[in-house]
Amino acid sequence: MKIAIVGASGAVGQEFLRILEERPLPVDELLLFGSARSEGRRYRFRGGELTVRRLQHNDDFRGVDFALVSAGASTSREFAATITRHGTVMIDNSSAFRMEEDVPLVVPEVNGADARRAPRGIIANPNCTTIQMVVALRPIEELARIRRVHVATYQSASGAGASAMAELEAQHGALAAGREAPVEKFAHQLAYNLIPHIDIFTENDYTKEEMKMYHETRKIMHSDIAVSATCVRVPVMRAHSESLWVETERPVTVGEARAAFARAAGVELMDDPARGIYPMPLFAAGKDPVYVGRIRRDLASECGLAFWCVSDQIRKGAALNAVQIMESLLD
Repeated sequence: MKIAIVGASGAVGQEFLRILEERPLPVDELLLFGSARSEGRRYRFRGGELTVRRLQHNDDFRGVDFALVSAGASTSREFAATITRHGTVMIDNSSAFRMEEDVPLVVPEVNGADARRAPRGIIANPNCTTIQMVVALRPIEELARIRRVHVATYQSASGAGASAMAELEAQHGALAAGREAPVEKFAHQLAYNLIPHIDIFTENDYTKEEMKMYHETRKIMHSDIAVSATCVRVPVMRAHSESLWVETERPVTVGEARAAFARAAGVELMDDPARGIYPMPLFAAGKDPVYVGRIRRDLASECGLAFWCVSDQIRKGAALNAVQIMESLLD
């Protein structure tokens, strides 16, 4: 099997490398592609060393089975035809194709079969916050149809890239030294702060990030589920958290929900609050599951449940989900 990583030097590209190193996939050849800036960089993989090639409009993807792409929406749009021209399946991590009708939007634990219907040879990876939410919603949906979801996200600095992580570190360092915190990547200082503003605001005063959760969830779950989101950047380095209030067609007990989460693929139950056991980003970073806890009845709705979930948005929210899509096509 021949695989390509496009955007190999970025945070998700590096996570692709780590995941492919860890998992028992029959990778006969791995090609790395990037921008002119990253061309020539070298990375270790399975005992060897790989060199990043410059992404160009040529026949470099001839014979490539899968391309794992995380280089931004504009690059994905520009190079999609080049990547898929010779039959390569493009699994794209950007927002470029997510809502196009002939491009499946896939989370394997939820709608894995959709990946096999990709007429353009493109499969879209959802937004990170959507991925972890639908993995957690699926077990509840199997018990009773979900009518609506209210969700507040607590998104780490790494969701905005390596430069955002560096800025958060620089802000803490500057403030500790009595200097003014540098602000370039975020709308405001993130250190010692929360910013209820991720991506740009739309005409309805929701941000694009919040509207992604609305539209993507409906497409993935093949449902008219209503989602109202508030997305917040928090001064955490890695792993996103979400607080969810879910309303179902019939009441679902806390016991039913716990049992469903315990047996669900991709979910790890951490729900013993009396002993201080619940998901936290500090311990989810670098790990694969979507962790679920703080499960309780919603006091504001007879058919409501409330719970908390945490997941590493670079792994399950991006690179791991894309690799799992590829693995599902190999079965």
